Amino acid sequence: MTTEQRIRDYPFDMTDVEVSPMYTTLREQEPMSRVRLPYGEPAWLATRYADVKLVMADPRFSRSIAQGLDQPRLRKELTGDGIMGMDPPDHTRLRKLVNKAFTARRVEQMRADIKSRCTKLIDAMVDKGQPADLCEDMARPLPVSVICDLLGVPFSDHHIFREWTEGLTNDSTMNGYVLEEIGGALGEYMSRLIAKRREEPTDDLLGALVYARDDGDKLTEDELIAIAGPGLLTGGVETVSSGLPSFIFTLLADHPDQLALLRSRPELMPNAVEELLRYVPINTAAMFARYALEDVRFGDVVVRAGDPVMPALAAANRDPEVFEDPERLDITRQANPHMAFGHGPHHCIGAALARMELQESMTALLARFPDLHLAEGREAVQWQFGVIVRGPVLLPVGW
Repeated sequence: MTTEQRIRDYPFDMTDVEVSPMYTTLREQEPMSRVRLPYGEPAWLATRYADVKLVMADPRFSRSIAQGLDQPRLRKELTGDGIMGMDPPDHTRLRKLVNKAFTARRVEQMRADIKSRCTKLIDAMVDKGQPADLCEDMARPLPVSVICDLLGVPFSDHHIFREWTEGLTNDSTMNGYVLEEIGGALGEYMSRLIAKRREEPTDDLLGALVYARDDGDKLTEDELIAIAGPGLLTGGVETVSSGLPSFIFTLLADHPDQLALLRSRPELMPNAVEELLRYVPINTAAMFARYALEDVRFGDVVVRAGDPVMPALAAANRDPEVFEDPERLDITRQANPHMAFGHGPHHCIGAALARMELQESMTALLARFPDLHLAEGREAVQWQFGVIVRGPVLLPVGW
């Protein structure tokens, strides 16, 4: 059956924040389809919510055996996937230790500080004058400063981490081999920070990770670097730096009714963020192929042992079997088990932090600017579809 199915080029066409209609077609007609990414071997693409959920959580699918294989990917370069390249029980051990440091209580204690950061960034926007670039003036500096302070990175080095973060995710690395250079520099920097924490314990996140222990177990140096470096930088920064301008653009350009409702009922903000996470794709494409450890049947399709499967989160988040009227943005939606942060063992470590930053930054913007608008129309907004995230890189706004 595999050889008989058409292999489609992937990712599909992308414009603005729209989800490609091809996902709907495949979900209805060919929910397990064959695709080829720019690099790597062909893969199955799962588009139904139930299938995506199964692939991400079922132990019959593995991330660890993908290491060293010609994985389907957007980037030419093959690098280690860190914690995303592990299966239980190794992955379980690491997540348990990380969770001891990255607790919901620790994240919630940061809310007042994040509010203050948002206020300062908006003050600077006002002082500089309109139009402002929401990406440059708020969406990028906010999450970088939060993660850097969590890790204890001196303010003078924040710009370096911003450059590394953008290098790890944007499309300029698609055809080159710059990741080895970035990864090496980041690893060396994190090694120095970790050594300093061992000598001088702190109560920041990196200090907590260094001293996280469970029954005598602790994170190794390489594990600490993988988690605190690429893991937190890409997950903890780019979700916000791409999500915030994408969400604001969606409300301003296409859903003024939902924006008006949110302004009249600001208590809906947590709900609105969840719905925007469901509705607006932040990832350029499905990522991190899971390899079948045995033959697995999906309806009429059998995925053979050794075949890679790509879980399409954007398609799953529009599945009418799970979400009523899924093509409609509804910030009052109650039942919303979206998978924007993934599912199963590899659910995003920094999801709670990203949620809070999105809530507080959007709340601050809408409260400060009752007439927030696209300063030069939607045609002036510039988009990037990178190797990990998609979103505006230039969003001129006025107030």
